[in-house]
This record gives sequence, structure tokens and C-alpha cells, in this order.
Amino acid sequence: MAEIEQRLLMLIDDEPAQSRLITALAQREGWRTLVVRDSETAIATLGTRQGMQLGAIVLDQWVPGDEACSLIAELRSRRPALPILMLTTSASPLLAVEAMRAGATDYLVKPVAPDRLMLALRMATTREAPRDELQPLTEKMPATPDFDAMIGATPSFRTALAVAAKAARGHGPVLIEGESGTGKEMVIRAMQAASPRAKGPFRLLNVGAIPANSVESALFGHEKGAFPGAFDRHIGALQHADGGTLALDEVDRLPPPVQQRLLDSLERSDVRPIGARHSFRIDVRLIAASNSPLKAMVEAGHFLPDLYTEIAPSTVHLPPLRERTGDISALARHFLARIGEQPGLRPLGITDGAQSLLAAYDWPGNVRQLQAVLFRAAVFCDGDALTAEDFPQLSDLLGSGGGNQNPVQEGVGVMLYTFDGNLRPLEDIEADVIRLAIGHYRGRMTEVARRLGIGRSTLYRKLTELGIGDAA
Repeated sequence: MAEIEQRLLMLIDDEPAQSRLITALAQREGWRTLVVRDSETAIATLGTRQGMQLGAIVLDQWVPGDEACSLIAELRSRRPALPILMLTTSASPLLAVEAMRAGATDYLVKPVAPDRLMLALRMATTREAPRDELQPLTEKMPATPDFDAMIGATPSFRTALAVAAKAARGHGPVLIEGESGTGKEMVIRAMQAASPRAKGPFRLLNVGAIPANSVESALFGHEKGAFPGAFDRHIGALQHADGGTLALDEVDRLPPPVQQRLLDSLERSDVRPIGARHSFRIDVRLIAASNSPLKAMVEAGHFLPDLYTEIAPSTVHLPPLRERTGDISALARHFLARIGEQPGLRPLGITDGAQSLLAAYDWPGNVRQLQAVLFRAAVFCDGDALTAEDFPQLSDLLGSGGGNQNPVQEGVGVMLYTFDGNLRPLEDIEADVIRLAIGHYRGRMTEVARRLGIGRSTLYRKLTELGIGDAA
């Protein structure tokens, strides 16, 4: 059988170490990489036989001989359909705006995780994925670490926030589960801000962004000379978080040997760096996040049952955006207000037609994808409000049926009606009010009871009667 011809990637970069890394990463995805060192060579290459075979371009911002955005515009004018990804050390929203207006398909801030880079490249070059508009752009705007800043009235989402707010005030481990882009990191930071350890050390370690053979060192640390390449002593995340909180994102991607070591450390409350002769006592609260349901991974034999039991005494389940369509309009207005505050952009409204279109899409990338789509649409909008015409890829994906969904309920904290127009049961509404109050007052049950006009004993009785106590 003949081998499938590899796709060709042009990398414009003058840093040999980074070029080797990206070349190796691209090779795993079936790409051959052509490295060029400057803009003149890149432009000249487009006209060669190799240039006609290119499937994508990755561009480092600091290419010699030209401004990156000018080079992007030139490349785009010569090859309009060719995806262009820009790497930069700057997190400036203004640069993101300039790069996208020049024609960049995506914009990645260094150091970029290998998986993030490959996902961006995959999304930019997959024929089924809508180009340009639906790219999972790196978020440019820092989120406020506060439960009050989280937008949404859907009962499942308010339940999740109520559980998180109540758990935040404790000291035990917490597991947050939800698809990529549902807001797990934002919940982690809100829990940290509301916790008794808010002023203590805080470390967030994304397991998925670390090579598998480096996870153990990142977590536990290592001594100088512990293994080839260990030229200096390194303190791991567990020891850095002593007296405070360690957040492990994508905990479902921990290699099995590291799972056992982490379990041992949590049970003994100590950490032993690789190559060390003794352990260090630690006092660390663990907040773990997983893109996949860990219980299912345990049943499939991919996650250690005892570690699951250790880290999941309290579990927060964040619903995907496709189950929160009633929140999309409020989220869109919230994101547009924040986007309008960024350099180079301005406040924009959004029409009913555009909101209906957004509500009709199933959002596989969840809230993060919605923000990225709005960011890109805002960059190119010439009017005072986004309309359905500002989302051409969504319109193409949804066809003539887009925007014909059931109308969503907006502007209320609790849904009063079902989608068939009937009132919801009183106990369901009451449960939602209590969940909303717990989330709004960050789990301060005395304040929740006071604001609801009931006693604490009555509140706890209602939690039990309505089934909130078991979840929270």
C-alpha cells in the first residue's frame, strides 16, 4: 500500500531550538516542516514548487526583515486560502486584533502548550471545521476570579456553582468535571478566592500542557543530577503550594505511575522529589479538574480507583454550553462588553437575529469557543451591533434552519416556565432560588439564610428536602 503523502508546513522562525520543537510536534501529526529564517525567503518560497504544496504556515512574531502583521497581510494576499498561525510572546489584545485583521487564522501566546499548538493547526486545516470564525483562540482577557462574575441562570449551571461555592469554604479536595471550555479554570480561581486559603500559595498545573515524561518532575520536583538533563534542582508544584492550594487541570491525563505517587503523597501529606533522599512534609489542598468523567475512567481501568476516591469527595459537574442555550444571550452581551474594553476595539451590541443564530449552534468548544467567535466577529464588524451576517460560517453550518429554535428565557435568574409554556413545579423553582443564592453569596450559609428571610435550620432542612444537600 502506498504511503499517504505528508502535508507540508512552512515555519517562519529564526530560533533553532523552537524550530526543532515545532518540527517534531508537527511530525507527530503527519506534517513535514520547511523552516525559513526570514520574511523575504518566506515570500519567495510561495512561488516555488514546494510553496504550491503548502498546507499551512506558522509564523513567529519576531521574524527579521519585516513586521509580522505586514508579512501576514502579504502572505494572505498571495495565498488567500492558506491558514496562517502566529506565535508571539505578547498577550496584548491589540496585537491579536492587528494580526487577525491582517489575515491570521489563529494567534498563540508563547510558551504555547504542544497540544494547544497542534489543536490550532488541526482546526485550521480540517476541512470539516469552519475556518477563521470558529478557531479556539487563546483567551486574551483575564477572567475575574469571582462567583459573582459567572454568567448563567440554567439550573444545572447554578447547581454547579452552588456546589463549588459551598465546597470552597472547606478544606478538603474538590474535583471539577466538564468538557473543555466550560469554565473549569474560572471556577478553580473563584474557589481559591473564596477559600480559607485565599491568601496562601496557589499553583495551577495543567497536566495536558506538559510532556508525559516531565509530569512527575513538574509535580514532585527533582534534585540536581537525578536524571539526564537535570542540571539544577527543581521544586515541584506540590512543594510550592505548601500551606495553600494546588490546582491540577486535566488530572485525567496523569500517567499511571504518577497517579500512584500522587496518591501516596496525599495520603502521607509529604512529597519526595525525584532523586531526593528524604521527604518534605506538606499541607496542600488539592482542586482537580478533568475534561473526562473520572468515574468512567476508573471503570475502564484508566484511572486509579483509590486516587479517585481521594480527590473526589466533593464533585462539581459543569454542564456543556449546548445544555445552557438559555444563557447564550447573556454570555454574548457580557463578552461583548469586555471585548469592547480592549485596545483597538469598541463596545458593540448584538441583534436578535445574531443571538438566535448563536443559540442554534451546539458549541463543541463551549463557552471558550463562544468568546473566541465573538472576539473575531467584533474585530471585523463595521457597524454598531453584530448581526447574523457577522457569523457567516455559523450560517453556513446551520443552513436555513439556524435561529429557529425555541425562544430562550432571558433576563431572569430563575426559569419560571418550561419550553412548552407551562409553569415549572414550585419545589423546582425554590431549589433553583436556593442554588442561585448559595452561588451568589459564595457558600456563606448564614448570609444565604438571612437574604432568603429564613433561619439557618430551615435552610438546611430545605437543602435536604430538595436534594441539594447531597449535591452540595
